[in-house]
Amino acid sequence: MRIFLGLIVAPSLALACQGAMLALVAPSCSAQTRVGIHLVAAGFLAVTVLLALLSAREWGTHRAAGAPLATRRFLGACATAVASLSALVILMMWFAAWVLSPCWQ
Repeated sequence: MRIFLGLIVAPSLALACQGAMLALVAPSCSAQTRVGIHLVAAGFLAVTVLLALLSAREWGTHRAAGAPLATRRFLGACATAVASLSALVILMMWFAAWVLSPCWQ
């Protein structure tokens, strides 16, 4: 089950993070603060990194040779890569929110 969390939930979290950060642009602009955007990005990043670590743990537990275990190990590696890439995407969106002002007009 941990493999599918990394494969399916992590990219979904990256997309949800983008939507939540976009939804907070107008309130952040009117309040002249970015705290909400930073809290959302930090929360989503923490959960995505946790999913990447769970996937890496699943990848590392299947070291023995054999067809079913080799398949599980490959899926664990893919889940780790997808979850790590999703965490990187969230980190880059957070960096853009840190550098750019929510009031760009």
